[in-house]
Amino acid sequence: MFQRFCVLTIVVALAASLVPFASGARVRVRIEGKTTTIFGATEPRVAADHALGALESASLAGEFYYHVQTSSFGSYVDQIGRFPAGGTSGWVFKVNDISPPVGADKVELRDGDRVLWYFAQFGVVPGGPPTLRLARTRSRCYAVTALDDAGKTRKPTRAVLRVDGRTVRTQGGVACPGPHRGLVRATAPGAVRSNALS
Repeated sequence: MFQRFCVLTIVVALAASLVPFASGARVRVRIEGKTTTIFGATEPRVAADHALGALESASLAGEFYYHVQTSSFGSYVDQIGRFPAGGTSGWVFKVNDISPPVGADKVELRDGDRVLWYFAQFGVVPGGPPTLRLARTRSRCYAVTALDDAGKTRKPTRAVLRVDGRTVRTQGGVACPGPHRGLVRATAPGAVRSNALS
C-alpha cells in the first residue's frame, strides 16, 4: 500500500512537471510594419515580462523575424520583418499607448497591458507619428483617436475606416459603416494603423 502511494505521488509530480508553465504577464500585442500589419491586428494575448519579451512571444506565434542590436545604450530592435532601421526610420514601441523613456527590456509588464511595436519615420513631426486606436461606440459605429508619444489623444484628421474592401470616411473621428462581415481598421495620413475590431 505504501509503495503504491509513493509510486502515485511520483507519477503525479512528474505529470505536473510536464505541464507547460507560462511565465510573465498576460498582455495584448500588435506589430505594425511599414506597409502592413505583421502580427496581431486584433491584439491577441501573449505571456511576457517586458516589452521585448512581448515581441519575442509574438515572433514565435507569428513566425516572423526580428533582430536586436546591443550597444552601449542597451538593447535596440533594429529590424522586424523585412524592414531594418536606418537613417531617420526605425522600430519603436508603446505600452498602453505611451512611449516609455527606457529600453524595451526594461519596461516591466502587468496583466492586461497593451504592447504596440511599429515602424516610424522621425523628424517629420516632433516625436514619432501618432498611433491610432479604434473603439466601438455603439452598434456598428466606431470611434478613432490618435495618440502621441505621451498618450495624449486628439481626433485624427482625414481618418477612414477600412471594412470589407471599402473605405468609410469618419466625421469627427466617428463612422458607422453599417452591416459588415470582416474586421474594421482605421487609417489616417501620417499615422500608424489602428487595431482591428469585428
